[in-house]
Amino acid sequence: MAVMMKSRQEIAKLREAGRLVAQTFEVMRPYVKPGVTTLELDQIAEDYIRGKGALPIYKGYGARPAYNGHPAVPAFPGTICISINEVVCHGIPSAEVKLKEGDIVGVDIGVLLNGWVGDSCVTYAVGEIDEEAQKLMEVAKRCTELGIAEARHNKRLGDVGAAIQEYAESNGFSTVRELGGHGVGRSLHEDPHVSHFGKHGTGLRIRQGMVFTVEPMINVGTARTRVLADQWTVCTADGKRSAQFEHTLAVTDGAPELLTIL
Repeated sequence: MAVMMKSRQEIAKLREAGRLVAQTFEVMRPYVKPGVTTLELDQIAEDYIRGKGALPIYKGYGARPAYNGHPAVPAFPGTICISINEVVCHGIPSAEVKLKEGDIVGVDIGVLLNGWVGDSCVTYAVGEIDEEAQKLMEVAKRCTELGIAEARHNKRLGDVGAAIQEYAESNGFSTVRELGGHGVGRSLHEDPHVSHFGKHGTGLRIRQGMVFTVEPMINVGTARTRVLADQWTVCTADGKRSAQFEHTLAVTDGAPELLTIL
């Protein structure tokens, strides 16, 4: 594992990219309502990001050929990942899919601004949602906050995962294990990998200058997932709902600094 530490000047660049992501969420928020297609939301995000002189880093990302019996993966076609209800992450925008009253929808946005990446996710309620969905969103958001709070110099990544897992499970939910947070810099995915489960006092030691995401995916039912035939869309194995919030943070000599806020 080769974790690239960031200087104060580099963190400032990452903060600019992260702020653009936060601004994009604010622009999109009024359009997250019943009857809107996920492709319409994707276009709103792309127009805004490109209008600010940045690139949507997810678009065209991740293509790889078939290998060792694994199918080929096409490049991701959207500007945003948009994941409704039982979709955990990496949902593909579509002109055929409309938001409905009572849905919860996770929107993940990544940008490349002046050579540096911003990456964040928000789960929105579409109109009025039921109590279970409301609790799921509240717990998912709190899990993210608790994980972020552990991201301090000289602690360990296991402390981040343990805080998330303990809170999720104490509320009757589960945390996805196959996917996690990641380092961010000039590339979208850098070391370290950040698990959203674990044990306190274990894992890589956290150091000042690290920049990574905390992005737990919290499920109503099982933690297990399945990938659809498009090779991108990840759903809960039991079809129950999932919610996610994500921030990119910088480890400082004190409390972690959130880079994906206004």
